[in-house]
Amino acid sequence: MKAAHQALFDRLWEQYAGLAPSAHRIHALFGARGEKVDNDHIAFRTFNDPRIGIPVLATAFLEMGYVEKGSYLFPEKKLLARHYEHPEAGYPRIFISELKVEELSNKSAGLVRSFLNEINEDAIVANKLPYAGRLWGTPSYTVYRSLQEESEYAAWVYAYGFCANHFTVYTNTLQHFPSLESVNGFLVQHGFLMNQSGGTIKGTPAQLLEQSSILADRILVQFTEGQYTVPGCYYEFARRYPDANGNIYQGFIAASADKIFESTDAALAAR
Repeated sequence: MKAAHQALFDRLWEQYAGLAPSAHRIHALFGARGEKVDNDHIAFRTFNDPRIGIPVLATAFLEMGYVEKGSYLFPEKKLLARHYEHPEAGYPRIFISELKVEELSNKSAGLVRSFLNEINEDAIVANKLPYAGRLWGTPSYTVYRSLQEESEYAAWVYAYGFCANHFTVYTNTLQHFPSLESVNGFLVQHGFLMNQSGGTIKGTPAQLLEQSSILADRILVQFTEGQYTVPGCYYEFARRYPDANGNIYQGFIAASADKIFESTDAALAAR
């Protein structure tokens, strides 16, 4: 991987890890077992506003040589997602989702458009957007809670802006964990809470992809009304299987990803 590209991923990791302290701890636990942790994919969230939608957020990765490989719909969550792959080995997949603002209620859509219109367009630099953070003012906890009632996703983006929502351990390359079940058991043994929505493991070997995740860490965020603890980022774990031709599956399963999204839901992440 080119040094400039590695620098971007390092920057994304450090920003993400600040919102997912558990990620550093899990890395250390795997390291203590002699494991080298490989990254399966990095995920990002945004809205389908043309200023900051998927095509814009993908710019930094397209400039690296990434190519769009898949598209996914999440009707209940009002989301569209696309995933990107790099032709060279050693690069993580990139998964970018966006909320369809026009499908929200008039109240929630109005709130989203209001804070998006606070963005100074000069502040939108496409190839820096993945780590730009919050480009609008200090969030209001009242607005956050209102958005949360309809869309946990909208509330999360409002609170944090642009950053990696999660990184993902590619468990295939772990030497001491032969299954995703063994990874999950290790995490539970060390006190991590798993996302149980749709089952601890989402997907099956027959679908060629299994996924699990811990619940998002609780992060203290400064709102206009004061500081409140809300769900931050989380760590995911993926195991991929070969197809009939012996090729490892590279895509995603919408039904599984739908449940992984819920790792940041306040009700699940409550401690």
